[in-house]
Parts: sequence; C-alpha cells; structure tokens
Amino acid sequence: MSSAPISRFPVPRLEDLPEDVRARILAVQEKSGFVPNVFLALAQRPAEFRAFFAYHDALMDKPGGLTKAEREMIVVATSGANNCQYCVVAHGAILRVRAKDPRVADQVAINYRKADITPRQKAMLDFAMQVALEAAVVGERGDDGQISLLHGLQPTRPPRHRAPSPFSRG
Repeated sequence: MSSAPISRFPVPRLEDLPEDVRARILAVQEKSGFVPNVFLALAQRPAEFRAFFAYHDALMDKPGGLTKAEREMIVVATSGANNCQYCVVAHGAILRVRAKDPRVADQVAINYRKADITPRQKAMLDFAMQVALEAAVVGERGDDGQISLLHGLQPTRPPRHRAPSPFSRG
C-alpha cells in the first residue's frame, strides 16, 4: 500500500472542518466503513464541497423514473468509458449494494452491452453513453432517445414558469 499523499493540496483534519461538512463525512464513514479520499480533498474548500454534494444529491437521490441502482449504473458505465478508475471502483461498490448483484458493476464497467441487465437498462445506458461520448450529435440522427421511450424512460422537463409580461394579465 502506498503512503503517498491523497492530494497535492493540503487535506484538512476532520476536527478542523465546519460541522455540516464533518457530519456528512462521518455519516459516509459510518455507512461505508471508510472515508473516500475525494471527500477529504473536496473538504479543503467547504463551499465547493457543499455545492458538489448538493448537485450529487439532486441527481442521485431524487425520486423519479430511475432506481438508485440504475443511476449508479449510468455513473459506472460512463466512468468506465472515460477511464476514471477511481469512479468505477467507488460507484461500482455502491452499485453492487444497490443492485444486490456482486457482478453487475464489473459487467457494466467493462461492457454494459454484454452485462446481465434488462433491455430497459441497456436502452438507458445506450442513451447515457451517447450523451457522455457523443454529446455534439445527440438529437441529430432523429432517433435519439426513441428506444429509451419505448422502454418507459421519460425525459424530465423542468416546470415552465412564465415571467409576468407588461402585455399579459396576471
């Protein structure tokens, strides 16, 4: 095991962190048995730590059409495609637990097309991989997302809010 530092930047001690940041890290440590290095590296800048985890929670913990395991599948597949070993390992561990399947994370990370997942999940990952790897052409072929829709995956749209206009009533 390497004794190299986890970051080029200073890593704060838990006791020196703001209470909310420390509580978040300790909750993860209690649940998983360890503190991910990325948490400690991000904690050096508490405002960015909070923003990162607010974004993470908004994506990964919200209710909706995808299960928590499916959300992790997306992270594992796209992390594998982007050669992010740290993310594959970290999110793969979460996927194993959430999917209740010890092999699925490795299968999805290596080649989700051959993984033992449902056709709906394959369609979901096809679209996620297109967004991750070919974002510039999403929507150009005319069939993007059609397979996903056939599997019951609905795009979510933010609610429309109209700003009052001087020419409208109400």
